[in-house]
Amino acid sequence: MVMYKSTRGGSEEVTASAAILQGLAPDGGLYVPTSVPKLPVSMRELSRMSYRDTAYAVLSLFLTDYTEDELRACIDAAYDDKFDTEEIAPLVQADGAYYLELFHGATIAFKDMALSILPHLMTTAAKKNGITDKIVILTATSGDTGKAALAGFADVPGTEIIVFYPKNGVSAVQERQMVTQKGGNVHVVGITGNFDDAQTGVKKMFGDDAMKSALAAKGYRFSSANSINIGRLVPQIVYYTYAYGKLLAEGHIQDGEKINITVPTGNFGNILAAYYAGKIGVPIAKLICASNTNKVLFDFFETGEYDRNREFVLTSSPSMDILVSSNLERLIYHIAGNDSKKTAALMAGLTSKGRYEITDEMKEGLAGFSAGYATEEETAEAIRTLYERTGYVIDTHTAVASYVYRRYVNHTHDFTRTVIASTASPFKFARSVLAAIDPELAKADDFALFDTLAKVANVKLPPAVTELLSAEIRHDTVCETAAMPAVVKQILGL
Repeated sequence: MVMYKSTRGGSEEVTASAAILQGLAPDGGLYVPTSVPKLPVSMRELSRMSYRDTAYAVLSLFLTDYTEDELRACIDAAYDDKFDTEEIAPLVQADGAYYLELFHGATIAFKDMALSILPHLMTTAAKKNGITDKIVILTATSGDTGKAALAGFADVPGTEIIVFYPKNGVSAVQERQMVTQKGGNVHVVGITGNFDDAQTGVKKMFGDDAMKSALAAKGYRFSSANSINIGRLVPQIVYYTYAYGKLLAEGHIQDGEKINITVPTGNFGNILAAYYAGKIGVPIAKLICASNTNKVLFDFFETGEYDRNREFVLTSSPSMDILVSSNLERLIYHIAGNDSKKTAALMAGLTSKGRYEITDEMKEGLAGFSAGYATEEETAEAIRTLYERTGYVIDTHTAVASYVYRRYVNHTHDFTRTVIASTASPFKFARSVLAAIDPELAKADDFALFDTLAKVANVKLPPAVTELLSAEIRHDTVCETAAMPAVVKQILGL
């Protein structure tokens, strides 16, 4: 059985279901598997599998205390007609790369891929562990996690969900998606700080023993829908595994041929899932980490020093506007030889000084990664260039990855087949996308731009967009970062 332990070593090993329920380990660390098993199927067998069957093959490796019936029920409930394509995650070839479209779910962003299944994994876990407390999902979002989590947990029995987002740090569409969310158990709160402030505030509440006691007295317990939760991370491994099978099935690669994967990266969860895909046996050569102007990860891969002490920049790719990449802690743990003491010391440095530096030996563990970044101008250039060459339209986050990939190829002449994680629909960032293609197209109101973009991209408006246009605003609470605990207490009646 695969068990889970904290990256910081201060807690006992737990089962997958217990790790999913807790979200964050009691010592503030992140749960990691004690071992990473290999896929029990060949790549050729994988190429003949549906998305749902691939999901079972991957999830059953990591979530070993769930029965087959439990996992298949969770998978069937998650990957149903909420997605507008039977493939769930189609691969689109454009200008020499393969764009893995992860935005065909209810909220038109990649977070749907994991947050469609997390509520089912979590409620199943509660039953398995004899939990009768109501689970309070406490989450910080830089834009996409919030809406996907809200949609996933809306009216799920035995849960409440509270989402904090930076009031002036998300796109108009992202904000509208969140503040119009229906559900008797959903709560959305804007904060006057940035995403890092929201994430730090949430982590503090998870570590607040007095607050936990107050929750327990009222029959509540915290859990998380952020990518710090292993129940978010494991389902993300699925789509990279599936992408390899699709490339093989369509004859784009030979059995066993390695591929590169480029991921637009903020909190590091999405690219970490690709790292784990390689660990379970998917043939991966390079993982290309793409950052925007907030290039703390690029600098880390270049120098071995992680330093958040820098200007925070609001960009056209807001889901990547992050200076504290929480999931990097899991990679740090692995390249430190699974040394929890060393990991804990580095994370303490991040908390106290805002920085840490890894050893030369640990840097050797980064050999499978490459990194790059794109400025705002380069991001727009990537959108425009791809559209002019192919007619294919990508969003701003995918454009960061597209630009970084092109520059990587130009510098290295590495023409390995490459999958680019396309993390959001262009409709989610319509103004920025249209302005990149032709500034004249972007002069209308945010929500009037949708029809223009549909014509330019030659696609239908996604249902998630058409529903937004008439949705009622239901959530309007805004608070200072310091007031986050008080708001939670008020919502829960503590």
